[in-house]
Amino acid sequence: MIDNLLLGFSALMTPMALLAVFAGVTGGVIIGSLPGLTSTMGVALLIPLTFSMPPEAGLAMLGGIYLASTYSGSISAILLNIPGTPAAVATLLDGHPMSQKGQSMRALALATFGSSIGGILSVIALFLIAPPLADFSLKFGSPEYFLLAIFGITVIASLSAGAMIKGLIAGLFGLLLSTIGAHPVTGDVRFSFGSPILYDGIPMVVSLIGLYSIPEVIAMISRKQVKIEESSKTPPRSALSFLPEALAQRVNILRSSLIGIIVGIIPGVGCSVGGFLSYDAAKRASREPQAFGKGSPEGIIASETANNAVTGGTLIPLLTLGIPGNPVTAVLLGGLMIHGLRPGADLFTLNAEITYGFILSLLVANLLFVPIGLFFARYCAKVIQIPTAILAPCILALAVIGSYSIRSSLEDSLIMLFMGVVGFIMTFFAVPRAPLVLGLVLGTLAESELARSLALVQGDVLAFATQLVTRPICIVLLILCAYALYQGIVQHRRNSNLLDT
Repeated sequence: MIDNLLLGFSALMTPMALLAVFAGVTGGVIIGSLPGLTSTMGVALLIPLTFSMPPEAGLAMLGGIYLASTYSGSISAILLNIPGTPAAVATLLDGHPMSQKGQSMRALALATFGSSIGGILSVIALFLIAPPLADFSLKFGSPEYFLLAIFGITVIASLSAGAMIKGLIAGLFGLLLSTIGAHPVTGDVRFSFGSPILYDGIPMVVSLIGLYSIPEVIAMISRKQVKIEESSKTPPRSALSFLPEALAQRVNILRSSLIGIIVGIIPGVGCSVGGFLSYDAAKRASREPQAFGKGSPEGIIASETANNAVTGGTLIPLLTLGIPGNPVTAVLLGGLMIHGLRPGADLFTLNAEITYGFILSLLVANLLFVPIGLFFARYCAKVIQIPTAILAPCILALAVIGSYSIRSSLEDSLIMLFMGVVGFIMTFFAVPRAPLVLGLVLGTLAESELARSLALVQGDVLAFATQLVTRPICIVLLILCAYALYQGIVQHRRNSNLLDT
């Protein structure tokens, strides 16, 4: 392996490869910070630019875009309460409240350092344990994926602590929304009301933009400008001064990285799920769980460390088995093949120079987006000082343009506005929006895997139930689901007792 690393290092240490990493990271930071411009879109749009590049430089650029855009979705999430990418949904739960306290740079710095550390640890995992972890992911069948989705849904109990009934209602509504459109197995169209717009279901990114941007615009218009001015009176601090605070959360970082890597290895789960699971785990382990949702640094570190650790995890099955873990890695798979590379053993032997050069470029990218991200964040943090009369229309315009640009569809902008109305109603009645997002994200996965599981046993429900209680991984996931529900109920009762006293 040492020889292969040296080959990869020599391939990376060329002016073109290093410039490609820099360009990819810079472009990724910009793409991810703009709502509606996803990592998938950024990688797909720039693949043609890599045709004329050497493979190591082209792949380095695409990898830089992937990592940096996953991180930079936190910038708009923290400052504007609008996730730039789905990966940043869990980050805004504590990032924006911290920003509202006048600690925007602190929140941005913690997100940046957490993302970088999580990404670096996931690249190390890619180096050391790619083949065995990839083999483990093959042991997941439809029943395991179904229970994994259910385990993710149980996080709703924790996210809704203090408003359990409202949170469960929101989660159920998210699950209902996930059933709109074509059935994942049979293709039957449900709940479309005859509208072709809904044949493909409710688009995730469009929903996120609407749920979080429209209520924020209304809130900005309704509140006085004084609040924004007061939030900017905190004495300025260097972003690097928050590095010790991030490093002090060693247990949180290691736990979140491990969760992110495992989630990344399992195809079809995604960064947003990794962020939520890690956030939930951090909240359960915290000595101050009541601070979560109010600007807790532990929540920011947990979600950002995990979602960037997912990126390295998704590359493990991609490079070793050719199995893309999410839409971005599916596009990256196309990029590999364009350069004449095929995933598998040959990638680590015959093409070791290119492969290990690509992996090392990911390590450089995770280091590089710290100064680039903080440079952009320093100026982005001034957004909160812009007068509401200017900022609110700009956010609304970005929301409409971002939702339209995903598929160049005006209907998507209409769906975004509808979800914005739903989000406003939820905020008006103090219903948490995170459970709805979680239900929407995991509902499709749970339904499709349930349908496949039942199809494999020819609709025999008893045979399916027997699989759930006899397969080893299923048993572990069932125990985790029960424990998550128990902890959520205990936490809810504890919070209720605190309110009563």
